[in-house]
Parts: sequence; C-alpha cells; structure tokens
Amino acid sequence: MGKYQSSVKKRTVEKSRDVHVAWRGIGCLMMLVVPVISIAASVLTVDYGLNNGWTIPYQLLGYPKYPDWFYSSSGLMTILSPITNTKHFYAYAVVSLLYMILLAGVMSVVYAFIYRLIGPSRYGPLDVPPPNIKLKKYKR
Repeated sequence: MGKYQSSVKKRTVEKSRDVHVAWRGIGCLMMLVVPVISIAASVLTVDYGLNNGWTIPYQLLGYPKYPDWFYSSSGLMTILSPITNTKHFYAYAVVSLLYMILLAGVMSVVYAFIYRLIGPSRYGPLDVPPPNIKLKKYKR
C-alpha cells in the first residue's frame, strides 16, 4: 500500500453517454415539423407577395421546366408530376429554404440560451477553479 492511497476503493457509477429518449423524440419531431412549417409559411408568403405586388424574380415564377429527356422517361415524370403541376414551385422552394434556415437558427439560439441557464456547471468536480485575479488598468 502506498502512503497516499486508501485501502478502500470507491465505486464510481459511470454516466451514460447516450442521449435521453425524450430529446431523441423531440429532435425527430422537429425534423418533421420545421419543414412543414416552412413550406406552409413560404406558400403563404409567396401568395401574399404576388397579390400585393412584391418584386419577385420572374425566373422563380411559373411552372417548372425540365430538360427534354425528363419528358421522355415515364418513370421520372410519374415521380415529378406533382412538382410540374405546382405553379411558382421554384419561388416556394427558395422561400421555404430561407424559412428553414431562419427557424433552425432561432431554435439553436434558444436552445443554447436555455442550456446555458439550466445545463450542467461549466467546471466539473476535478477542474481547478478559475483564477481570481483583479488586474489594475495599465497606465504608462
């Protein structure tokens, strides 16, 4: 036995590194809800903009156009027929992408703020506390 070692070994319970089930469920739900919200908001935004005379690039308006070989393939046209029948599809897609980025950014900032408030402490039990040094303003 060493001079500084105890003969009684402490049992340590290892923390699980897995993500809690509730957080997995919330993440899965957000992966489904955010695109649905952004697509619905983009449809409302583009329609509102068209009715009120907003300047929307003409390249984004109208029905989508595909290369000629798309139209000759019956399989691709079966899959893409809902898109080809959607007027202003490109405008809806661009605005919904912007809404997705905006929603994801807002959610991450809110999550970071909440995690900072109620999350674990910055320093663990084995960390050295930060130095408590008060410096005077340097004057020459």
